[in-house]
Amino acid sequence: MTKKIALIAGLMIASSLTSVAAAQTAAPASATAQSAQARADALVRQMTLKEKLQLIHGYFPPLAKPVPPIAMIPSAGHIPGIPRLSIPTLRESDASLGVANQIEQRKGDVATALPASIATAATFNPKLAYEGGAMIGAEARAKTFNILLAGGVNLTRDPWNGRNFEYLGEDPLLAGIMVGEHIKGVQSNHIVSTIKHFALNSQETGRTVLDARIDKSALRESDLLAFQLGIEIGQPASVMCAYNKVNGDYACENDWLLNRVLKQDWAYKGWVMSDWGAVHSTERAAIDGLDQDSGQELDDQMFFDGKFADAVKAGRIPTSRLDDMVRRILFGVIDSGLMDHAVPDSAQPIDYAAHALVAQKAAEEGIVLLKNDGNLLPLAKTAKKIVLIGAHADVGVLSGGGSSQVRSVGGAPVEIPLTKGAAASFARITWHASSPLKAIQALAPNAKVTYIDGSDPKAAAAAAQGADMAIVFAWAWRTEAQDPESMALPDNQDALIDAVAGVNRKTLVVVEAGGPVLMSWVSRVPAILQAWYPGQRGGEAIANILFGDVNPSGRLPITFPVSVDQAPRPEPVGLAELHAAEARRDAGDKTVYGMSGGLASFPVDYPEGADAGYRWYAAKNAKPLFPFGYGLTYSSFRYANLKVADGAKLTVNFDVSNSGQRAGADVPQLYVEATSAAGTKAYRLAGFEKVWLKPGETRHVSLTVDPRVIARFDEAKPGWRLDAGSYKLRIGHFAGDAALTGTARLNMIALDP
Repeated sequence: MTKKIALIAGLMIASSLTSVAAAQTAAPASATAQSAQARADALVRQMTLKEKLQLIHGYFPPLAKPVPPIAMIPSAGHIPGIPRLSIPTLRESDASLGVANQIEQRKGDVATALPASIATAATFNPKLAYEGGAMIGAEARAKTFNILLAGGVNLTRDPWNGRNFEYLGEDPLLAGIMVGEHIKGVQSNHIVSTIKHFALNSQETGRTVLDARIDKSALRESDLLAFQLGIEIGQPASVMCAYNKVNGDYACENDWLLNRVLKQDWAYKGWVMSDWGAVHSTERAAIDGLDQDSGQELDDQMFFDGKFADAVKAGRIPTSRLDDMVRRILFGVIDSGLMDHAVPDSAQPIDYAAHALVAQKAAEEGIVLLKNDGNLLPLAKTAKKIVLIGAHADVGVLSGGGSSQVRSVGGAPVEIPLTKGAAASFARITWHASSPLKAIQALAPNAKVTYIDGSDPKAAAAAAQGADMAIVFAWAWRTEAQDPESMALPDNQDALIDAVAGVNRKTLVVVEAGGPVLMSWVSRVPAILQAWYPGQRGGEAIANILFGDVNPSGRLPITFPVSVDQAPRPEPVGLAELHAAEARRDAGDKTVYGMSGGLASFPVDYPEGADAGYRWYAAKNAKPLFPFGYGLTYSSFRYANLKVADGAKLTVNFDVSNSGQRAGADVPQLYVEATSAAGTKAYRLAGFEKVWLKPGETRHVSLTVDPRVIARFDEAKPGWRLDAGSYKLRIGHFAGDAALTGTARLNMIALDP
């Protein structure tokens, strides 16, 4: 969402999900779903036209001025209920990382802040995704919200995308599984979760006007597959359509996306809500699949209030379509359990201490050890002198900006307002109050642990000389609504790192960023830790990794390029148009405002098609800085005894052994070579499992492959097709690794969309 001024345990699953069963035909509706459908139908029959119209558009509380006035919590959205039919008022809050309160319109209202979603993806642990969702869902309910605008699953196509930190990486299998479990966790509290942004919202520059252009089969094999898996696993009550156009039509009035793919092919029964300010029409949006206009005050004009009523009365929108819209909303409210388990009328107590442990666990498993030359880590607790440098590491850890911003427990020790840019009205550069300095001091009480701000590289180098370890905290802030124009670290940090590494061979760089950054200094630094935005217990998580209280187990859910020219697009498309619009605004042009920011529509082409991320690098024979799936530990793991069961179904079995001296977790990854609809061959992630082992312990792993993950999509039929024949496969520690290799002979499989 954009222009938001103020928006607003840990249950467990039995085992880690590593594959998704193929849905060859639409599964019969469960008794619960059938009951929800019947109840929704019955309610629609009892509703007046006025009551139906009331449910299909929502207020944006900071700007809404309904007549007569109604009580609304300052938050993302409000849809009044219908008491006579026990239909609850819908109170919406952002987002995937916690109950948001970006610039504290609700004074004093705090919540637990999870690490960035990309950090959760880096855990490769679906259980943690579920637990994080369950935790933030419980807090939303306790704060009287009943819809969380969670479930971001847009695939990373460009490493510079400002919103990558909110999403779950570049691979559809990993992202789909993780988002499905997160949604399932949220909805375990009998509240609604969305899945978003449907679809191809892959950059923030010009996101409200750009036309994302891609082959439809390629889209099915990549971004849409992540959504499809997430919906099957999580059963979100609502899907949020995106701002951008897809192949010429706005996502929120895109018949192919909403009616053909989502509602027909996937038989989705819930409702489609718009992103805030993403509606452009009345009749067309309704006919082409939009069920609810969200945050209507942010649209260019009101589309789903009086205009909609007039269109229904004139027959331009059939009454049957209005009934379908309302039925879908009610189905989601009933099927999620919200109708039968109303949220409390007033705020309830929250066990923030317990919830903080959920956030810390996700951070600890999501931090990725990228480099550890000479086994510099873990650091001995007998160290005498440790110097921390930069990034406000004395008081906190960085978070990403935008509608996902959580006002975390403990407050924000550093907040920097923005003076320009599309995010300036609703984002600040914010740190959570989790001090790495204090956390390190607590684990090494006999050491002299000091902090220097790093603004002067010479002073930092002088402070680092002779230290048992010099730890440079590097930072790169990312936010919704705008993309960075450079992947390099800001504020002369490269020079800072060079200066410190030049005087101390025991230099560690901890990177707090929402994705990859350029690392010109990578060869001169012996140790690098990718901490992402680690949430409100990030300082403690980092300290536990540094001293070995926690063995790092994170793996990259996104490829890190050596340089920007390795990526499909080296910078945001539309930058020139954006700069021209900003110049007009700065010159006093009062038309350069609103959701478009004065931009006209422009195309963004995705010729890589389904071969996004690590598949792009393989196709170009380009060696990245760090590959997808990569991550080091303080132990070592070996694979052996590969066995392949093939034919009608592919199952791969092998053993994983901890050959090191420390207990730890490994993430063996199965890659299968497959051919896309475009005819390109690439190894695709087809299964993974996180395995905890003691030193010397061996465990048997079995991975069963969802055929859609390795199939091609035939848009003409439409449907999935897996051709009969031989398929090469690898078991590796990361994309491109081949610790074990084999071949499967598979029968032809044809699946419905």
